[in-house]
Amino acid sequence: MKTLPAVDAVIVGGGWAGLLMAKELAQRTSLNIVVLERGPSRRASDYSTDMDELDYAIRFRMMQDLSKETVTLRHDAARRALPLRQHGAFLPGSGVGGSGEHWNAQVPRFLPDCFELLTKTSEKYGANALPESHAVRDWGITYNELEPYYTRVDKLLGTSGQAGNIRGKLLDGGNIFEGWRSEAYPTPPTKMPYFSVLFRDAAKSLGYHPYPAPSANISQTYTNPDGISRGGCTYCGFCARFGCMVGAKAQPTNLLLPVIEKRSNVTLRAGAWVRRILFDAVSKPAAARGVSYVASSGDEIFQPASLVFLASWTFNNTRFLLLSGIGEPYDPATGRGTVGSNLTHQVTVGAATAFFDRPLNRFMGSGSAGVLFSDFDRDDLDRSGLNFMRGGYFGARGYGFQPIGAFGVLPNSIKATWGSEWKKAAISCYDRTATIGFAGEHLAYKTNFMDLDPVYKDALGDPLLRLTLDWRDNERKMAAFATPIAVQVARAMGAREINPFPGLHSYDATHYNSTHIQGGTIMGDSPAHSVVSPYLQHWQLPNLFILGGSTFPQNASANPTPTVLAFVYRAADAIVDRYLKHPGPLA
Repeated sequence: MKTLPAVDAVIVGGGWAGLLMAKELAQRTSLNIVVLERGPSRRASDYSTDMDELDYAIRFRMMQDLSKETVTLRHDAARRALPLRQHGAFLPGSGVGGSGEHWNAQVPRFLPDCFELLTKTSEKYGANALPESHAVRDWGITYNELEPYYTRVDKLLGTSGQAGNIRGKLLDGGNIFEGWRSEAYPTPPTKMPYFSVLFRDAAKSLGYHPYPAPSANISQTYTNPDGISRGGCTYCGFCARFGCMVGAKAQPTNLLLPVIEKRSNVTLRAGAWVRRILFDAVSKPAAARGVSYVASSGDEIFQPASLVFLASWTFNNTRFLLLSGIGEPYDPATGRGTVGSNLTHQVTVGAATAFFDRPLNRFMGSGSAGVLFSDFDRDDLDRSGLNFMRGGYFGARGYGFQPIGAFGVLPNSIKATWGSEWKKAAISCYDRTATIGFAGEHLAYKTNFMDLDPVYKDALGDPLLRLTLDWRDNERKMAAFATPIAVQVARAMGAREINPFPGLHSYDATHYNSTHIQGGTIMGDSPAHSVVSPYLQHWQLPNLFILGGSTFPQNASANPTPTVLAFVYRAADAIVDRYLKHPGPLA
């Protein structure tokens, strides 16, 4: 193994979290920083002439190569796990920018009580209110502490939206159930797709409180605090699974990379497959020494560093700790250990698919253009008639639906699955079909976790990560509750036929859910039940920080990226203002 000269900081992962940390440290310190990214190099200009649906959306050009590394899955610990050989329930990105390049740029904040879920729920409903075998934890931080960092994220991204709660004052047209925010959104809401307008008017007529979806596909020209300018969205409909060809979508390559490239103290190495974190368990305190990786040349390299940041995706962060022998792996039989615990996956379902007599122009839109209502995504509901805890929000979005992937969705009344009848119905329905979605919380359970698979290995011979994951009755009942509400809204929209969601059964790895998977290296206020502190600092190795959704104790209904970035900002402040002056535990 070749040993390189030591650097001050090494960051594993070149996506949103890793590049934001690199930018903050590079701008505010003289640290010598290396960012290691397993996938290829990318620049925002790469997307200007390359919007091929077959290549990007069907063949998943920007995603991880599952022939080299995947995960295995089982529904419970009594079964043998099998490898996932095709992309399905989630789409991990690969390359500079990570999943932040192909995301939809939906940027809602988490509700305030999400950060104190165990305490707040127990105080309100009693210690036994949460489902049996839950593993719900408080985060060790409150929404009020995080709110200033959420505001910095909005300014970084240029978020478009309509505020519903500014410093406790509720505002018509925004989400009146959201947590308070200190400022309005930096840019106004995006344009409304036709389907979303129908949804908005129907929701209002039923007494709900619709509002424009917060979007990092910005509505107009905006310059952020780093001096990066972007133009407004053109609603071309190529967002999810694509990079933005006009730069309106916030992406690491158009917001963070231009700043980093101006700094002489940052080196970005693509094609670097990290395998282990090397650490010294004898020193007091124990400390990470750096990381080993395989370069694109095939050489195995050790990069020493004084600070180590894990900023890869949830699965990779967890797997690195398990492969490196850092911390105690979680054991569901005994409840001991923390690494790998609290695996969750945002509950997203098409609660009602509606078919209309008139065209919807759904080929236009953007990843976050649409309307939501959060009347059931709050905890001041009357729960006397509900058989589940927590909730979620409803939405009608105009993603922009491409002709290959969106073709062939038909009402249940059409029985043909091929031939002339099927073709005629599919062509007729293509631009007259849309789905009312529901996104709900996923509570953590003791039986949903990650560990190393004893059988299957990756291309380099290392054990794959094994997922033990299934939905529980709480999530199934929540989806069942959401379905008739969505059907009622679809009727009020004038739909001629509606396909209700058939129900949430076992976790299905073949059907896309979202890429919002959390847990494995969770944060908390004590090393007894968490891997990192609320500053994202490893409890046993103070010079190791873990960034990303792997640190979330459970999954809120909202998409995770703004919360991921808010915690990166907070950790960066603590490192620059405190840790570098007096290295050691921050909490």
